[in-house]
Amino acid sequence: MFVRVLGSAAGGGSPQWNCGCPVCAAVRSGAGPPRTQSSIAVSADRRQWFLVNASPDVRTQIEAFPGLHPRGDRTTPLEAVLLTDAELDHTLGLLLLREARALRLYATPAVHKVLCDGSGLVRTLERYCSVEWRPVVPGAGVSLGGGLSCRAFDVPTTKRDRFGSGENHGRVVGYRLTGERGGGTLVYLPGVQALTPALRAEIEGCDCLLVDGTCWRDDELIRLGLAGKTSREMGHLPIDGADGSLAQLASMGVRRTIFVHLNNTNPILLEDTPERRVVEDNGMEVAMDGLEVEV
Repeated sequence: MFVRVLGSAAGGGSPQWNCGCPVCAAVRSGAGPPRTQSSIAVSADRRQWFLVNASPDVRTQIEAFPGLHPRGDRTTPLEAVLLTDAELDHTLGLLLLREARALRLYATPAVHKVLCDGSGLVRTLERYCSVEWRPVVPGAGVSLGGGLSCRAFDVPTTKRDRFGSGENHGRVVGYRLTGERGGGTLVYLPGVQALTPALRAEIEGCDCLLVDGTCWRDDELIRLGLAGKTSREMGHLPIDGADGSLAQLASMGVRRTIFVHLNNTNPILLEDTPERRVVEDNGMEVAMDGLEVEV
């Protein structure tokens, strides 16, 4: 199985257009690479590719990755899009794929409801191209085709339900993807509020984990005067701390752990920070756009 990190930043990218925090200022000065908003592409054969989330930067991300370029006419290697949630930074890119003849979309009923009746994004997209919705049921395995299968799992969250869907189960999911030939396993979990026993069971022993690295500290945005909520209150487990993701993931037997969905304020975006060294000293990695992983 082959994985391409199309975008490694959280919503707004890095640097974020309206932010002058120390990390954004450093990235603008060239001290670190800019990053686009979170998404990955996965394939079992390097011919058929599946996007997990479609960020507002999807056009730039596709152009930066030859594996997703069209073959002669308008036939593309893009087979489908899988969604982890209905957040705008994970779904706005669907509108930029409107030139497709048809789009296959994997999403839970809760996410699909928001995209149809809440944000209206899918209803708008359907005015331009055919959208084939494939319902995602957490816990049920699905063969995607091209030698790739997946199983979604529910990710409990108290994050604000912006569109008032009233749905809890399936509002946020992670994916466990498996190469049917080689058997390698990838877990993609860009948004997680707490590592519950059920989530730990999904993660333990996987070959590669791409996991939520939004904030380093729980009160990161509060310290910077940029928000009044903690990382957890926004639906993201911080990396640092005795009960942070770094400490918890160390005991899960994952072969390779890579932090993705990095907020523009997170100091691990910069290579020369103490926080970055802590991550690397623990044998874990920080994703950047264009990172390719073979599982």
